[in-house]
Amino acid sequence: MPRPAFLSSPLTGARANGVCYLGAARARRKFELYYPDGFLDDTYLIAERAYKERAHLEWQAELGPAEFRKLLARGEFRQIADAAIRIESRTNLLFSFEKMALRDALKSPAGARLFAHELYAFLYGRGSPQRKFEDWVQAVADLPQRQARVLTWPVVTVFGFIARPDKHLFLKPRVTRKAARAYGFDFGYHSEPSWSVYQGLLTFGAIIRRDLDRRPGFKARDMIDVQSFIWVQGSDEYDA
Repeated sequence: MPRPAFLSSPLTGARANGVCYLGAARARRKFELYYPDGFLDDTYLIAERAYKERAHLEWQAELGPAEFRKLLARGEFRQIADAAIRIESRTNLLFSFEKMALRDALKSPAGARLFAHELYAFLYGRGSPQRKFEDWVQAVADLPQRQARVLTWPVVTVFGFIARPDKHLFLKPRVTRKAARAYGFDFGYHSEPSWSVYQGLLTFGAIIRRDLDRRPGFKARDMIDVQSFIWVQGSDEYDA
């Protein structure tokens, strides 16, 4: 599992309980430059949280566990795939080429069926988190492919994040790697989706939540707040 790591530069501060507190403090200050009231900031709620939360609520209404199960039982694989694509399309989480590759992969009945069964198992099925994640990665790898690659970190993690922000985190590779470096966390990223990397992402998210938890306005409600915090650290949009 990736672990917190500390650089030798004086800018990274001292080690304390396995966390680079200066990196954490700098990250928090950067967030406050744009959103002074943290996760309660009105501008933050509009700019970063609202559309992700809206997608989650739409998912709960259309593809929550009970409704998803009914659709599977009726063999409504196309309806499941279309709903998932439609809900995701209202966000800016995936690049346009990833959205197109996913739509192409789910056009065939076989692709929609594989997607529906394995997505339900990943989100709501039984088994260990590792086994469910690895089975989901394999399912995405097995989807029909045309020109663009379907198996990317954003595609693998976007539906878990939308459907279950209580436990799943979205991975945008370049942004997340940049944020982890600034924080002092050794992410150990590899481009091929794997449980070890995803577990490292969840560890990074847990460290962020712990570091921010007692700060006024910074108690994360879910992974939407954590992902937004990471986005502010690593996205070019927030390079002052």
